[in-house]
Amino acid sequence: MSDTGVTVKKNVDFSEWYVEVVLKAGLADYAPVKGCMIIREDAYAIWEKIQEILNKKIKATGHRNVYFPMFIPESLLTKEAEHFAGFTPEVAWITMGGDTPLEEKLAVRPTSETIMYATFSKWIRSWRDLPLKINQWCNIVRWETKATKLFLRTREFLWQEGHTAHATCEEAEAEVMYALNEYKDIMENYLAIPVLVGTKSDSEKFAGALYTTALEAIMPDGKALQMGTSHNLGQNFGKVFDVKFIGEDKMDHYVWQTSWGITTRLIGAMVMVHGDDKGLIIPPKVAPIQIVIVPIPYKGAEPAAIAAKAKEIAETLKAKGVSVVLDDREEYTPGWKFNQWELKGVPIRIEIGPRDLKQEQVVMVRRDTGQKTAVKEKDIPATVEKLLQEIQDNLFAKAKALLEEKTSTVQSYEEFKKVICDKGGFVKAAWCGSADCEAKIKDETGATIRVRPFQKEEPTTNCVYCGQKVKEMVYFARAY
Repeated sequence: MSDTGVTVKKNVDFSEWYVEVVLKAGLADYAPVKGCMIIREDAYAIWEKIQEILNKKIKATGHRNVYFPMFIPESLLTKEAEHFAGFTPEVAWITMGGDTPLEEKLAVRPTSETIMYATFSKWIRSWRDLPLKINQWCNIVRWETKATKLFLRTREFLWQEGHTAHATCEEAEAEVMYALNEYKDIMENYLAIPVLVGTKSDSEKFAGALYTTALEAIMPDGKALQMGTSHNLGQNFGKVFDVKFIGEDKMDHYVWQTSWGITTRLIGAMVMVHGDDKGLIIPPKVAPIQIVIVPIPYKGAEPAAIAAKAKEIAETLKAKGVSVVLDDREEYTPGWKFNQWELKGVPIRIEIGPRDLKQEQVVMVRRDTGQKTAVKEKDIPATVEKLLQEIQDNLFAKAKALLEEKTSTVQSYEEFKKVICDKGGFVKAAWCGSADCEAKIKDETGATIRVRPFQKEEPTTNCVYCGQKVKEMVYFARAY
């Protein structure tokens, strides 16, 4: 792979383009451990932005952050049979502690329901202890056998998992939708990626859940990406782990529970949806650096005066809460810097040279469109604020257009197979509700039901596969 800019066109080899952008923009690297990745500084800064946004949301509604051990005793993990069966192929086990065999195998956390809920049974005694609303930021290990795909499919990844316990089913259902809507806000209004929301089919739901809701986005290569999930666990885990409370009626009741999560795959989605042949394009609201200022001194000009003005502008913008980098490195040319910062996806570049100094202006360049605008010094803060919002809105509008372009409605199975094979994207089709039809479609086309939308549409045909009476219209796609 070349050490310089992106050498593969996005519309020629999407997969290779993605790898090049992630590596060359400095978001991640492959780890010495097979199947794992190193999250580098800029990507981790984006993850911190997402953490900051979600923490503010959930703390305002009474959720509090905790940390549980990453080691889960086998007896706990196997206690809920359906849940355990769902994770068995992906569990990494620890059998030795130093030179000593362990008395009981320990699983490296594939998810935390079992270890948390065994503890909930000690914490919850009365209706006064409810609702219990906790959240954990941590790493997860799932021993994937599929090919490593940076941010999208690795054996270890970072995530957030919310876990709540409630006195009633209605409260749990409200919590599921609360988490789902907060995720949708982050994805659409911060990451600028539109999503479809709805429930998963029973075969695609979280193991052990009553039902699963999900957010699905479409990538430019026509594959869907699950962006987040929110599960209603019902009373299943409560009964298995004996999580009971004495109600106001003085009777024992099992709690109703939820869990919900998003992962660092959101960063991969952002790269795929917004990036171009020059590299990353990062939405301003999650960009670690929103502005880069590049002074352009020339022979005969006063480099000290240009440097001083660039520093002054940087300080002015920082005081307004804008994240700014002043690139005054003398060992690189302005052109080299332009290419580097475009590769890294910084939303706005500000150039200032001798002519700009004389005219008391700067040149602003948008990363998303490449548009250049001369801006008077006095107008810089207001123009920056305006442009950052315009870039944010434009990225969402382009992603929305992609979603619409890659969504098809089909009337027959022949049409279904043709669209999946030739165009990809979301395929909206009538489904009878049969798990058998769902499985056969997956076997024959590789497409799965991504979401069953909350807003039900009147089916226009019988089941796309079996031709029987339909239950609903659902969205199929091949997925990461």
